[in-house]
Amino acid sequence: MTETLLGLVPQYGVALMFVATFLSCLALPVPSSLIMLTGGALAASGDLDLTNVALAAWLGALLGDQAGFAIGRWGERHVTALIARHPKRAALVEKARAFSRRWGGPGVYLSRWLVSPLGPYVNFLVGASDMRWRRFALWDSLGEATWVALYVGLGFAFADQITALADILGNLSGALAAGLVTVLIGRTLFKHRREPHV
Repeated sequence: MTETLLGLVPQYGVALMFVATFLSCLALPVPSSLIMLTGGALAASGDLDLTNVALAAWLGALLGDQAGFAIGRWGERHVTALIARHPKRAALVEKARAFSRRWGGPGVYLSRWLVSPLGPYVNFLVGASDMRWRRFALWDSLGEATWVALYVGLGFAFADQITALADILGNLSGALAAGLVTVLIGRTLFKHRREPHV
């Protein structure tokens, strides 16, 4: 499926950037990072306009995040019930919940690009929490700008090595998310261990 999607990038370019980032921000399994890398590479070869690629990816991501926030705000019970049926997603939700509680607005920023596997779930959870929409929108727009600049920029700079770059970035993002969750869990356990038991 990934190869089919990548084959569509030259044909549908900017529209595909928008749709891919929008859907991925709603926790749908779309290889948006790889599509952005490919868009950057096509911009380097002159087949697509770099500004249009980046803008479409950024707007798609912003609208996807806003939709996720709105779903969390108005449909928390339904989303929680749906996610609970899938153990892997439920585990990601718990990780995202701990992450968003710990980091707040800066956590929204970091979940856009540094620990991006948690991003869609942070959208839902922050929407269901008491974070104000303006605060979410500010941190979200900054984080998505970083994500898009990173992936489209790397695709542009390393146009001839997209596959290797995608593998490295995918593994790094997953490792960072797992490491962060491990640190948060360890810190929580250590804190509870030090509290006196009654």
